[in-house]
Amino acid sequence: MPDLPPLTLYLAAPRGFCAGVDRAIKIVEMALTKWGAPVYVRHEIVHNKYVVDALRAKGAVFVEELEDCPSDRPVVFSAHGVPKSVPAEAAARQMIAVDATCPLVTKVHNEAARHHEAGTQMIYIGHAGHAETVGTMGQLPAGEVLLVETVADVATLQVRDPAKLAFITQTTLSVDDTADIAAALKARFPLIHAPAHDDICYATTNRQAAVKAMAPKIGALLVIGAPNSSNSKRLVEVGAAAGCPYSMLIQRAADIDWRALDGVRAIGLTAGASAPEVLVNEVIDAFRARHAVTVELVETAVEDIEFKVPRILREPA
Repeated sequence: MPDLPPLTLYLAAPRGFCAGVDRAIKIVEMALTKWGAPVYVRHEIVHNKYVVDALRAKGAVFVEELEDCPSDRPVVFSAHGVPKSVPAEAAARQMIAVDATCPLVTKVHNEAARHHEAGTQMIYIGHAGHAETVGTMGQLPAGEVLLVETVADVATLQVRDPAKLAFITQTTLSVDDTADIAAALKARFPLIHAPAHDDICYATTNRQAAVKAMAPKIGALLVIGAPNSSNSKRLVEVGAAAGCPYSMLIQRAADIDWRALDGVRAIGLTAGASAPEVLVNEVIDAFRARHAVTVELVETAVEDIEFKVPRILREPA
């Protein structure tokens, strides 16, 4: 057997599951244990096919709308959050509803509600159509939250009163891009209220920092994540912006474009916040089958955050 070509695999740390994703998955598993199958989940609990398929095999049923759920079975709301109308409908139907919204997303919801109570119009920096965007904008009446996706959008905003504005952001955005949009908002509306603390979550920030740290060392970056995962797609963009010649999103090892990596001897590997570590190991094994791999950890932060599950799951059945 010929000698395998050498390859250095730079492994980002932190990577993969964040506390909010870990909590959401645990909520579905605990609901299945407490009430038995089926347990309905409105929207994908997190944006990862492997995770969703594993929970489906245990008895979770994933639907897009609450109207697709029977009233006599429990329903879990996804980690991305839902518009206020959804829990209101569940309550009207007397359903058992468990909210798996990430606490850091809930913080943004509460922020929006406080500003609304003070008569302040909100501007939301986020991606149109993303589940988190839909959920956050749905916390307030129509017209009370204006969406901006780019710096260019800021110039065309039509606001009710420039003196009574505040902005909030999606938790999974590019740190650098969001800073540019926030700067544009402050330049156009000098009296706008910024979040007291950055809305972009710690996990998003940490994973992007790790990619930036490894970018100068590598000739290619692979990000394990789903195509509908905002934080995963942002990691690809951050890698490209940091100078990585090839930055690609893959769901599993089978998606690797080996021809594109031909001749590359230093590759970065990370995973979005909803991608499990088993998929990281699968990709490492795929590289070991083709190369003499040396793994080097690029650690930029240590995460030890844990979120409690809702009380309804901790109470006796």
